[in-house]
Amino acid sequence: MSPSSDRSREDLVKEAYQAWDAEDWPRAAELMEAAVRVDPDARGADKLWFDAALAHKFLGNWQEAYDLGKEAAARATRGAQDPAFWNLGIAATMLRDWATARDSWIAYGINLPDGDGEIVANLGMTCVRINTATGQEVVWAQRLCPTRAVVRSVPFDTSRRRGEVVLHDGAPNGERIVAGTRFAVFDEIMLFEPSDVATLSVTVTATTADDLEALLVAFEEADFGAEPTNSAQLLCACCSQESIEVERATEAGQQVVLIAAPEPRAHEILDAWRTAAPDRRGWRGLHLAA
Repeated sequence: MSPSSDRSREDLVKEAYQAWDAEDWPRAAELMEAAVRVDPDARGADKLWFDAALAHKFLGNWQEAYDLGKEAAARATRGAQDPAFWNLGIAATMLRDWATARDSWIAYGINLPDGDGEIVANLGMTCVRINTATGQEVVWAQRLCPTRAVVRSVPFDTSRRRGEVVLHDGAPNGERIVAGTRFAVFDEIMLFEPSDVATLSVTVTATTADDLEALLVAFEEADFGAEPTNSAQLLCACCSQESIEVERATEAGQQVVLIAAPEPRAHEILDAWRTAAPDRRGWRGLHLAA
Protein backbone atom coordinates (compact mmCIF):
# COMPACT_ATOMS: atom_id res chain seq x y z
CA MET A 1 0.00 0.00 0.00
CA SER A 2 1.34 3.45 -0.91
CA PRO A 3 1.32 6.27 1.64
CA SER A 4 -2.00 8.06 1.60
CA SER A 5 -2.83 11.67 2.39
CA ASP A 6 -5.61 10.59 4.77
CA ARG A 7 -3.20 8.77 7.09
CA SER A 8 -1.75 10.64 10.04
CA ARG A 9 1.86 11.69 10.20
CA GLU A 10 2.27 9.58 13.35
CA ASP A 11 1.04 6.44 11.57
CA LEU A 12 3.39 7.06 8.67
CA VAL A 13 6.35 7.53 11.01
CA LYS A 14 5.49 4.37 12.96
CA GLU A 15 5.22 2.27 9.82
CA ALA A 16 8.37 3.86 8.40
CA TYR A 17 10.48 2.77 11.35
CA GLN A 18 8.92 -0.69 11.34
CA ALA A 19 10.13 -0.96 7.74
CA TRP A 20 13.50 0.47 8.83
CA ASP A 21 13.91 -2.18 11.52
CA ALA A 22 13.11 -4.83 8.90
CA GLU A 23 15.70 -3.23 6.55
CA ASP A 24 12.96 -2.72 4.00
CA TRP A 25 14.69 0.39 2.67
CA PRO A 26 12.34 1.15 -0.26
CA ARG A 27 9.31 1.14 2.04
CA ALA A 28 11.11 3.04 4.80
CA ALA A 29 12.25 5.75 2.41
CA GLU A 30 8.80 6.11 0.88
CA LEU A 31 7.02 6.37 4.22
CA MET A 32 9.56 8.70 5.80
CA GLU A 33 9.39 11.12 2.91
CA ALA A 34 5.57 11.02 2.96
CA ALA A 35 5.57 11.70 6.70
CA VAL A 36 8.05 14.56 6.64
CA ARG A 37 6.29 16.32 3.78
CA VAL A 38 3.11 16.50 5.86
CA ASP A 39 4.90 19.07 8.04
CA PRO A 40 8.47 19.66 6.82
CA ASP A 41 9.55 21.62 9.90
CA ALA A 42 7.68 19.82 12.66
CA ARG A 43 9.51 18.70 15.76
CA GLY A 44 11.71 15.75 14.79
CA ALA A 45 11.48 16.54 11.08
CA ASP A 46 15.26 16.95 10.85
CA LYS A 47 15.69 13.28 11.79
CA LEU A 48 13.08 12.18 9.28
CA TRP A 49 14.77 14.12 6.48
CA PHE A 50 18.09 12.58 7.46
CA ASP A 51 16.80 9.01 7.72
CA ALA A 52 14.86 9.26 4.46
CA ALA A 53 18.05 10.39 2.71
CA LEU A 54 20.00 7.61 4.42
CA ALA A 55 17.54 4.95 3.26
CA HIS A 56 17.96 6.15 -0.32
CA LYS A 57 21.74 6.05 0.16
CA PHE A 58 21.45 2.39 1.20
CA LEU A 59 19.48 1.79 -2.00
CA GLY A 60 21.99 3.65 -4.17
CA ASN A 61 19.30 6.15 -5.18
CA TRP A 62 21.74 9.03 -5.29
CA GLN A 63 19.52 11.78 -6.66
CA GLU A 64 16.92 11.13 -3.95
CA ALA A 65 19.63 10.88 -1.29
CA TYR A 66 20.96 14.22 -2.53
CA ASP A 67 17.60 16.01 -2.63
CA LEU A 68 16.48 14.78 0.79
CA GLY A 69 19.98 15.24 2.17
CA LYS A 70 19.90 18.93 1.25
CA GLU A 71 16.72 19.27 3.29
CA ALA A 72 18.39 17.53 6.25
CA ALA A 73 21.51 19.68 5.97
CA ALA A 74 19.42 22.86 5.84
CA ARG A 75 18.22 21.99 9.34
CA ALA A 76 21.64 21.03 10.73
CA THR A 77 24.25 23.10 12.57
CA ARG A 78 27.37 23.92 10.56
CA GLY A 79 30.74 23.12 12.10
CA ALA A 80 29.31 20.65 14.63
CA GLN A 81 30.13 17.38 12.79
CA ASP A 82 26.48 16.80 12.04
CA PRO A 83 26.14 13.57 9.99
CA ALA A 84 23.59 15.27 7.74
CA PHE A 85 26.48 17.10 6.08
CA TRP A 86 28.50 13.89 5.76
CA ASN A 87 25.74 12.02 3.96
CA LEU A 88 25.06 15.00 1.71
CA GLY A 89 28.77 15.11 0.92
CA ILE A 90 28.67 11.47 -0.19
CA ALA A 91 25.57 11.96 -2.36
CA ALA A 92 26.94 15.17 -3.89
CA THR A 93 30.24 13.42 -4.64
CA MET A 94 28.42 10.57 -6.34
CA LEU A 95 26.57 13.11 -8.52
CA ARG A 96 29.84 15.02 -9.04
CA ASP A 97 28.35 18.20 -7.63
CA TRP A 98 31.74 19.27 -6.31
CA ALA A 99 30.62 22.66 -5.01
CA THR A 100 27.97 21.07 -2.77
CA ALA A 101 30.34 18.28 -1.74
CA ARG A 102 33.07 20.75 -0.76
CA ASP A 103 30.63 22.91 1.18
CA SER A 104 29.25 19.82 2.94
CA TRP A 105 32.67 18.68 4.15
CA ILE A 106 33.51 22.18 5.34
CA ALA A 107 30.12 22.44 7.07
CA TYR A 108 30.81 19.12 8.78
CA GLY A 109 34.07 20.56 10.12
CA ILE A 110 36.76 19.26 7.76
CA ASN A 111 39.52 21.52 6.47
CA LEU A 112 39.99 21.18 2.71
CA PRO A 113 42.35 23.05 0.41
CA ASP A 114 40.77 25.97 -1.42
CA GLY A 115 39.65 25.35 -4.97
CA ASP A 116 36.83 24.66 -7.37
CA GLY A 117 35.80 21.55 -9.21
CA GLU A 118 36.73 18.00 -8.31
CA ILE A 119 38.24 17.59 -4.86
CA VAL A 120 41.70 16.05 -5.16
CA ALA A 121 43.40 16.43 -1.80
CA ASN A 122 45.93 14.23 -0.02
CA LEU A 123 44.25 13.21 3.22
CA GLY A 124 46.70 10.40 3.93
CA MET A 125 46.66 6.65 3.61
CA THR A 126 43.85 4.44 4.81
CA CYS A 127 42.43 0.97 4.21
CA VAL A 128 39.29 0.16 2.26
CA ARG A 129 37.40 -3.13 2.30
CA ILE A 130 36.51 -3.58 -1.36
CA ASN A 131 34.05 -6.01 -2.92
CA THR A 132 35.62 -8.52 -5.30
CA ALA A 133 34.47 -11.38 -7.51
CA THR A 134 35.32 -13.82 -4.74
CA GLY A 135 34.31 -11.88 -1.63
CA GLN A 136 35.96 -8.93 0.06
CA GLU A 137 39.55 -7.73 0.40
CA VAL A 138 41.20 -4.97 2.42
CA VAL A 139 43.49 -2.79 0.31
CA TRP A 140 45.65 0.25 0.96
CA ALA A 141 44.38 3.49 -0.53
CA GLN A 142 45.15 7.21 -0.55
CA ARG A 143 42.25 9.43 0.45
CA LEU A 144 41.38 12.11 -2.10
CA CYS A 145 38.50 13.53 -0.07
CA PRO A 146 36.50 12.36 2.96
CA THR A 147 34.65 9.72 0.89
CA ARG A 148 36.93 8.83 -2.06
CA ALA A 149 40.24 6.99 -2.13
CA VAL A 150 42.51 5.70 -4.87
CA VAL A 151 43.71 2.11 -4.44
CA ARG A 152 47.51 2.01 -4.07
CA SER A 153 48.17 -1.65 -3.34
CA VAL A 154 47.70 -4.45 -5.87
CA PRO A 155 44.51 -6.39 -5.06
CA PHE A 156 45.04 -10.14 -4.87
CA ASP A 157 41.66 -10.67 -6.54
CA THR A 158 42.32 -9.61 -10.12
CA SER A 159 38.71 -8.54 -10.64
CA ARG A 160 39.87 -5.32 -8.97
CA ARG A 161 42.82 -3.09 -9.87
CA ARG A 162 45.38 -0.70 -8.49
CA GLY A 163 44.46 2.86 -9.42
CA GLU A 164 40.71 2.45 -9.01
CA VAL A 165 38.94 5.28 -7.19
CA VAL A 166 36.43 3.94 -4.70
CA LEU A 167 33.60 5.63 -2.84
CA HIS A 168 33.69 4.53 0.79
CA ASP A 169 31.56 5.01 3.88
CA GLY A 170 32.52 7.30 6.74
CA ALA A 171 32.25 4.91 9.68
CA PRO A 172 35.41 2.83 10.30
CA ASN A 173 34.87 -0.93 10.38
CA GLY A 174 38.13 -2.29 11.76
CA GLU A 175 41.71 -1.05 11.66
CA ARG A 176 45.17 -2.11 10.57
CA ILE A 177 48.25 -1.38 12.64
CA VAL A 178 51.64 -0.87 11.00
CA ALA A 179 54.67 -0.27 13.27
CA GLY A 180 52.39 1.18 15.94
CA THR A 181 50.46 3.47 13.59
CA ARG A 182 46.74 2.80 13.30
CA PHE A 183 44.83 3.06 10.02
CA ALA A 184 41.03 2.90 9.85
CA VAL A 185 39.35 0.40 7.52
CA PHE A 186 36.37 1.83 5.65
CA ASP A 187 33.79 -0.20 3.74
CA GLU A 188 33.47 0.44 0.02
CA ILE A 189 30.12 1.79 -1.13
CA MET A 190 30.87 1.36 -4.82
CA LEU A 191 33.50 1.71 -7.52
CA PHE A 192 33.70 5.40 -8.46
CA GLU A 193 36.23 5.32 -11.31
CA PRO A 194 37.83 2.21 -12.88
CA SER A 195 41.54 1.75 -13.53
CA ASP A 196 43.02 0.94 -16.92
CA VAL A 197 46.13 -0.67 -15.40
CA ALA A 198 45.68 -4.44 -15.55
CA THR A 199 47.30 -6.82 -13.07
CA LEU A 200 50.23 -8.90 -14.34
CA SER A 201 51.77 -12.00 -12.81
CA VAL A 202 55.44 -13.00 -12.82
CA THR A 203 57.51 -15.71 -11.17
CA VAL A 204 60.65 -14.29 -9.56
CA THR A 205 63.63 -15.87 -7.85
CA ALA A 206 65.15 -13.83 -5.03
CA THR A 207 68.09 -15.31 -3.14
CA THR A 208 67.49 -13.04 -0.14
CA ALA A 209 64.53 -11.20 1.31
CA ASP A 210 66.38 -7.95 0.56
CA ASP A 211 66.45 -8.89 -3.14
CA LEU A 212 62.67 -9.19 -3.16
CA GLU A 213 62.29 -5.98 -1.19
CA ALA A 214 64.43 -4.22 -3.81
CA LEU A 215 62.00 -5.34 -6.51
CA LEU A 216 58.97 -4.05 -4.63
CA VAL A 217 60.69 -0.72 -3.99
CA ALA A 218 61.63 -0.41 -7.66
CA PHE A 219 58.00 -0.60 -8.69
CA GLU A 220 56.93 1.80 -5.93
CA GLU A 221 59.53 4.37 -6.98
CA ALA A 222 58.21 4.17 -10.55
CA ASP A 223 54.69 4.85 -9.18
CA PHE A 224 53.52 1.32 -9.93
CA GLY A 225 52.65 -1.58 -7.63
CA ALA A 226 53.99 -5.04 -6.85
CA GLU A 227 52.82 -7.54 -4.27
CA PRO A 228 54.07 -11.07 -3.52
CA THR A 229 51.13 -13.44 -3.37
CA ASN A 230 52.46 -15.15 -0.27
CA SER A 231 51.87 -11.92 1.67
CA ALA A 232 48.10 -12.37 1.44
CA GLN A 233 46.43 -12.70 4.82
CA LEU A 234 43.20 -14.70 4.84
CA LEU A 235 40.71 -13.63 7.52
CA CYS A 236 37.11 -14.43 8.29
CA ALA A 237 34.62 -11.56 8.08
CA CYS A 238 34.53 -11.05 11.86
CA CYS A 239 38.31 -11.03 12.25
CA SER A 240 38.68 -8.61 9.34
CA GLN A 241 36.67 -6.04 11.31
CA GLU A 242 39.05 -6.13 14.27
CA SER A 243 42.36 -4.38 14.97
CA ILE A 244 45.07 -6.33 13.18
CA GLU A 245 48.82 -5.76 13.06
CA VAL A 246 50.21 -6.16 9.55
CA GLU A 247 53.56 -6.05 7.83
CA ARG A 248 54.66 -6.75 4.29
CA ALA A 249 56.10 -10.24 3.98
CA THR A 250 59.31 -10.42 1.96
CA GLU A 251 60.81 -13.87 1.73
CA ALA A 252 63.65 -15.39 -0.23
CA GLY A 253 63.05 -18.04 -2.85
CA GLN A 254 60.95 -18.55 -5.95
CA GLN A 255 57.51 -16.98 -5.75
CA VAL A 256 54.74 -15.31 -7.69
CA VAL A 257 54.49 -11.52 -7.63
CA LEU A 258 51.49 -9.53 -8.85
CA ILE A 259 52.36 -6.33 -10.69
CA ALA A 260 50.27 -3.29 -11.59
CA ALA A 261 52.08 -1.61 -14.48
CA PRO A 262 51.95 -1.54 -18.28
CA GLU A 263 53.67 -4.69 -19.53
CA PRO A 264 56.57 -2.91 -21.33
CA ARG A 265 57.42 -0.92 -18.18
CA ALA A 266 57.10 -4.01 -15.99
CA HIS A 267 59.54 -5.79 -18.30
CA GLU A 268 62.01 -2.90 -18.04
CA ILE A 269 61.87 -2.75 -14.25
CA LEU A 270 62.24 -6.51 -13.90
CA ASP A 271 65.24 -6.52 -16.24
CA ALA A 272 66.92 -3.67 -14.36
CA TRP A 273 66.34 -5.46 -11.06
CA ARG A 274 67.83 -8.70 -12.38
CA THR A 275 70.80 -6.95 -14.02
CA ALA A 276 71.75 -5.29 -10.72
CA ALA A 277 72.48 -8.72 -9.17
CA PRO A 278 72.23 -11.45 -11.85
CA ASP A 279 73.74 -14.10 -9.60
CA ARG A 280 70.95 -13.66 -7.03
CA ARG A 281 67.91 -12.55 -9.01
CA GLY A 282 65.81 -13.91 -11.85
CA TRP A 283 62.35 -13.73 -13.34
CA ARG A 284 60.20 -15.51 -15.93
CA GLY A 285 56.70 -15.83 -17.28
CA LEU A 286 55.38 -12.26 -17.17
CA HIS A 287 51.74 -12.44 -18.24
CA LEU A 288 48.29 -11.04 -17.63
CA ALA A 289 47.01 -12.41 -14.33
CA ALA A 290 43.88 -14.53 -14.55
